[in-house]
Amino acid sequence: MPTLYVENVPKERYEALRERAAQHHRSIAAEILALIEENIPTRKELKVRHGIYRRLARLRGQPSPQPGPFPSAEEMIREDRSR
Repeated sequence: MPTLYVENVPKERYEALRERAAQHHRSIAAEILALIEENIPTRKELKVRHGIYRRLARLRGQPSPQPGPFPSAEEMIREDRSR
């Protein structure tokens, strides 16, 4: 497994990281790994996300399966104001 070393971390960032790790009952290294996992997607995760975006785009292009007279935004606002 690769190793990552980080130098010249600003003191305020290090203190914030240390506090966050303590809140989660983790070491600083474990907290950094958790942050990386939460914020940096792998290629596989990106591929899944792109698939979801493509499916959503196709759905947006399709007409609604339940057509009907839906109120306009203006009508809904007027209704809310009259309550």
